[in-house]
Amino acid sequence: MKIIPRRHYLAKIEHYFNRDTLIILTGQRRVGKSYMLRSLKAMLEADSSNHIIFIDKEKRTFDGITDYTELNSYIDANLRPGNKNYILIDEVQNIDEFEKSLRAYYEEENIEIIVTGSNSKMLSTELSTLIGGRYKEIYIQSLTYAEFLEFHNLEDSEDTISKYLIFGGLPGLLRTGLNEDDALEYQSDVLSTVLLKDVVMRNKIRNVQFLNNLVSYLADNTGKLISASNISKYMKAQDNTISAGLILNYLEYLQESYTIKKVVRYDIHGKRLFESNDKYYFQDLGIRNSLLRAKRALDIEKAIENSVYNHLIYLGYEVTVGQLNGKEIDFVAQRSGHDPVYIQVAYLIAGDETYRREFGNLKEIKNNYPKYVISLTPLLDSATDEGIKHISLRSFLLRSAPL
Repeated sequence: MKIIPRRHYLAKIEHYFNRDTLIILTGQRRVGKSYMLRSLKAMLEADSSNHIIFIDKEKRTFDGITDYTELNSYIDANLRPGNKNYILIDEVQNIDEFEKSLRAYYEEENIEIIVTGSNSKMLSTELSTLIGGRYKEIYIQSLTYAEFLEFHNLEDSEDTISKYLIFGGLPGLLRTGLNEDDALEYQSDVLSTVLLKDVVMRNKIRNVQFLNNLVSYLADNTGKLISASNISKYMKAQDNTISAGLILNYLEYLQESYTIKKVVRYDIHGKRLFESNDKYYFQDLGIRNSLLRAKRALDIEKAIENSVYNHLIYLGYEVTVGQLNGKEIDFVAQRSGHDPVYIQVAYLIAGDETYRREFGNLKEIKNNYPKYVISLTPLLDSATDEGIKHISLRSFLLRSAPL
């Protein structure tokens, strides 16, 4: 398959070269971390003074590297002292005690290390202790809408934004094509692999059926406030008794695999975080929609909200759910050193009631920080009401710079 460079991430990686910093690319399986390494390899090979050591732990060629001693031996045999050596390791968490090797080599001169991993446990306390603060995690997401257009050679239109909201952004869809049955099969296979390798096997889960039910529940309730006790009550009503404590563990495992992201609530007036009732969004829209099957066409509002959340993360924001006087602000987004941004998300601003609800909630925030309503309504793209701006979803998802 042709490698299409994802320049946003390549620029981030290059930024940390020559800083004695270990670079770790994280994210859910099949979002394109391996292709990022291959893109990086191709870019680095353009300079003959660079030497690349590339280890892909998902290939049989490297089955013999099972622990850090074997990794050390392989690296030692392939280093070129007279060159700038770049050590690229895909799925490094599949090597026992890999962190010892990373510590040993990244401090040496003329060596840069870039690794990928599909589980946040690779950034464990042990790794943090060994490396200290001298590593940079770069979170790789599935394709943005702009990347989706580039990968599939499509033009921006109402039809293509609809495709994106349905199919999501797994790069592997370039191989399967945007045929609904083929895409659904591929997305289901990816989810099964993620759950098996990064959740069930890693955490020695026994109740796999409940895990599957939980993931489906989260897909059906994307963007809704959720608590472990409420999930427990729901499951009990389905004749499946599961404790709230076990549910919290399973939610944590899913977050560690980057399948879902938890968004906590923020009291806008009191400027504090709440400790219960969170929202969960999926890393990839297509993965989420594959769980809904026949229902996904009727679920457009949740898909839109999930897409806005994902793009805010891509743009570098920390995101919470706003609470103000009993009303909800969909997202409070903030970047370090910048003012917060308040965002409401809607499907269509089709009538006075919807308009009052989406714009009205934002009007109750008595400060001068930026406020936006994002929806699929194209004709409102330049509308402003008391400083609150409307942005069409297509315009927002094509943004490469923060609001």
